[in-house]
Amino acid sequence: MRLWTLHPQYLDAQGLVALWREALLAQKVLLGQTRGYRNHPQLARFRELPDPVGGIAAYLAGIHAEALRRNYRFDADKIAVAPWPGQIAATSGQLFYEWTHLCRKLEVRDPVRLAGFSDLKMPEAHPLFRLMSGDVAAWERPQTLKQ
Repeated sequence: MRLWTLHPQYLDAQGLVALWREALLAQKVLLGQTRGYRNHPQLARFRELPDPVGGIAAYLAGIHAEALRRNYRFDADKIAVAPWPGQIAATSGQLFYEWTHLCRKLEVRDPVRLAGFSDLKMPEAHPLFRLMSGDVAAWERPQTLKQ
């Protein structure tokens, strides 16, 4: 499961669809509707919120907005609750780490899309996240990342 800190605009079609599915799975986990993934480290930042399910709903809303922009048909009715109105702090180190990871994936899956970002110095974060300076998140598991 990868719940990107990156704005979903950078993901290729395969990545955006996978993110939608993984975020819906995360929503089920936070609602207590599944046994799997309950201890997944990427859920930590949502569990720390005053409204974890609303937080993942806000995350899903950001993905859904990108899907609409691309004329994809993601079903907004799958978002279980109203989005939480706040933001989650995320670090520039985490964002850069994820950007590097995504670029490796895009080199293989969609080099044309990657070339479109060649002038980008620092990507935007998903609208749920408020960027601050700092290192890679403590919950990140760099050794588990694969293409």
